[in-house]
Amino acid sequence: MSKRQQIARLFEDVHTGRIDRRGFVQRAAGLGLGLTMATALSNSIAFTASAQESTPEAATDRPSFGTEGQERGAGGELRLLQWQAVTTFSTHNATGNKDILGGSLVYEPLLSYLPDSSLIPTLVKEVPTIENGLLAADLTSVTYNLLDGVLWNDGTPFTAHDVVATWAWATNPDNASTSLNTYAPIVSAEATDDLTVTITFAQSNLAWFLPFTGTSIGAVYPKHILELGAEAAAILGNTPVGTGPYRVVDFVSGDNAQLEINEHYREPNKPFFATVNLKGNVTSDAAARGVIQLGEWDFAWNPQVSPDVLREYENGGAGRGVFAPSPSFETVQFNFSDPHTEVNGQLSEKNTPHPFLTDPAVRRALNLASDRDLISSEFYTGAPGEPPARNVLNAISAFESPNTSYTFDVEAAKTVLEEAGWTLNGDVREKDGVRLELQLVTTVNAVRQDTQAVLKASWEEAGFKVELVEIDSAAFFDTSPGNTQGWYQFYRDTQLLTIGAGTPFPTEFLGYWYAGPDGSNIAQEENSWSGKNIQRFVNAEFDELFESLAVESDPEAAAATFIRLNDIVIEQDAVVPLVQRSAANSYGIHNRLNNDNILAHSWEVLYWNIANWNLATE
Repeated sequence: MSKRQQIARLFEDVHTGRIDRRGFVQRAAGLGLGLTMATALSNSIAFTASAQESTPEAATDRPSFGTEGQERGAGGELRLLQWQAVTTFSTHNATGNKDILGGSLVYEPLLSYLPDSSLIPTLVKEVPTIENGLLAADLTSVTYNLLDGVLWNDGTPFTAHDVVATWAWATNPDNASTSLNTYAPIVSAEATDDLTVTITFAQSNLAWFLPFTGTSIGAVYPKHILELGAEAAAILGNTPVGTGPYRVVDFVSGDNAQLEINEHYREPNKPFFATVNLKGNVTSDAAARGVIQLGEWDFAWNPQVSPDVLREYENGGAGRGVFAPSPSFETVQFNFSDPHTEVNGQLSEKNTPHPFLTDPAVRRALNLASDRDLISSEFYTGAPGEPPARNVLNAISAFESPNTSYTFDVEAAKTVLEEAGWTLNGDVREKDGVRLELQLVTTVNAVRQDTQAVLKASWEEAGFKVELVEIDSAAFFDTSPGNTQGWYQFYRDTQLLTIGAGTPFPTEFLGYWYAGPDGSNIAQEENSWSGKNIQRFVNAEFDELFESLAVESDPEAAAATFIRLNDIVIEQDAVVPLVQRSAANSYGIHNRLNNDNILAHSWEVLYWNIANWNLATE
């Protein structure tokens, strides 16, 4: 029976009352559909037989058009422009897509996602399901049967012991893994033989698939490298040993990397391109122009340029821009700690509150004085592709909150501040000797400078004094512990950038606002800024709900929890979501490349299928 027929059978079962909607979601997820897709199908059932006819055909595999009969390496050099340069290849230490992109050329997960959040095998023989007996019916354990004959790029065999070692490494706080919260629900990982590993969870786990799935947090590391102790960190980040199609031969952190084919890659006719020239440390505009207009490069990640500029580059150029909605959004983040006072040798110390951004009235006023509509329509493509944003969880239908809204009203912002005691002294408001003076920091980027100017004008009209600061992207996105300009250290009042969910069950993303016990998930010097919560936001209700997701077994309750978590962030004005962006799925592509094999989508980074990239046919 095909997957489509099995899903149709589930629709029939729920329609006739043999199972309830909770059972439908669990069984659909057990067929290899991602939980988000299964929940969305459940929400659209309306308990009618007609739903069977509208069941979508599930995608079955990653695209590989035109790869039959090709010769490995025949494509020569593949030239990639990534204006946010890679600073580490270690995806489990990555703090943004720039590093995950680099890591995806080398490391691989056990499972990968398709656009509808369905799961497909990468380093395993099949997707675990309840039906094939590899996924426990109560979702407390999962067994993976690994592919035989897979080698690491140094020739060492890939085994189940590598999977176990990756879990142990990711959950060791000493390794500063940004994936720690994802792997923490696992209580044991056991290699029953060299090609079989069983993962056991503390509780029934709706998100059983998150560990070891997807390019963002699923990478498996080699046990023989992890056993090297202190030396392992340098290898993982600079000269990584992976099972993917490429290996690093030269790397200048924050600038460029040169890669060549992994001679041990398991598919003999792939990859098509012999080498990869991965260049960063350029402006977004230069990346877009270098590919789309000049044709000097093959591919540009996230070309953040205005629609007018894009059309100019495409007119008579060598390529085009490709855009699709994604969960990403351009946002202003507020620092809840004080970036101007040094405590215990560091700025933005988690227990030292910001002098005025901890006042809800101040954050509410900044939100009211932010013109989303203008920014969306003038600097982005506007609705429907890049509409104004009102949530932090976007483009995930099952989890997108219907409870939120936004308003642009500078006069209302003034009233909020007045009522909270922030009165004008000249052009700037103050209270108890504290003046509303702040920095708005972002990268050097024409679209972001335009956005800064719009925000500065309306914020200052409301009574703030705003200093605009632009930092080169190489420094802004450099997460090295000693970098005081880095976005992850957040040594500033406010900053403007793009963030968004990278998995269809977005607990990892919501970690941005989870403080954890004693603030353990807050980015600080003592945890090498590996804590996800860079804003130093603390909310007891948020933390309690976030922790409940690890033991939630009811899909509908989980969806309600995600919506409430989103609403807390919005109600607290912790951020100002400005524009829902296509960033995760946007790129510039040279006409010579086969676009059919890119398959950009929200749950994998853009290079996830690079083993199948090749040239366009005439």
